[in-house]
Amino acid sequence: MIDDGTGLMTIGELARTTGLPARTIRYWSDQGALPPVARSAGGYRLYDAASAARLELIRTLRELGLGLDAVRRVLAGETTVAQVAAAHVSALDARIRALRVTRAVLSTVARRGSTAEETTLMNKLARLSAAERRRVIEHFMDEVFAGVDAADPDIRTRLRYAAADLPDDPTPEQVDAWVELAELIQDPEFRATMRRMIEFNAADRGPDVPAGSSLWFVSRLVRLADDALREGVAPDSPRGADILRALIGDAEPAVVRERLTAVTNARLVRYRELSAIVNGVEPPSAYEEQFGWVVAALGARTGG
Repeated sequence: MIDDGTGLMTIGELARTTGLPARTIRYWSDQGALPPVARSAGGYRLYDAASAARLELIRTLRELGLGLDAVRRVLAGETTVAQVAAAHVSALDARIRALRVTRAVLSTVARRGSTAEETTLMNKLARLSAAERRRVIEHFMDEVFAGVDAADPDIRTRLRYAAADLPDDPTPEQVDAWVELAELIQDPEFRATMRRMIEFNAADRGPDVPAGSSLWFVSRLVRLADDALREGVAPDSPRGADILRALIGDAEPAVVRERLTAVTNARLVRYRELSAIVNGVEPPSAYEEQFGWVVAALGARTGG
């Protein structure tokens, strides 16, 4: 404090009082956030007790990540600390989301050992806007169902839900799953596999078959195969033949086997797993044992 009875302080004295570097205080003063209240005869900037309090507020706001422009507006009374804080929270949320995307892409690259080209594609997929992601999903749905009007509408509903979009605040695992899912549904080979499954379903439905019958059949298959596995019934045994007949009736075993093989495709199973992660729900069971038992029972009747 200068010894002239005014109680004013130089930048050096203010630095010693607040513990802030004199260089930082000088910079903030140069930027207009901490104007001096007076100047000494030698031209030194002088500050009072109110300046020290103002300096503490500047330090607090800067430590919270606010820029000097926002700090100046608060100090000038053009906005309040609460308003600036709310805006800063929104900006931080956006930054956190971007960092999560970055982390997810980098962790996927590290896990896969991706090439530069693959890394570029993953980064592009991860950073698509919500509208762009919806277009990817809609294009997939349009291609898979185009012209196949007889398919069970419940399948379309479930598939549209499964073709999930990222939530507003995704976890790194959800971003990672979305990238893989987006790659999968844009793969022509996978689309052809999904299309074939839909065509099989449409071919098997009569004109008066109610919606949801496909899911009812799968539920019944799982239940009957569960019973057979629990009882130790061999797929190629007479008892296995009876269970199979109860499931498929007079349908041709070779045709049913072809349909079930399409449904249990490993990439379709992965599609359902990824969709569950993006949707934030538990991955559904693939019922591998149950489907495997039925396929084996069908094979026993077809010599396959």
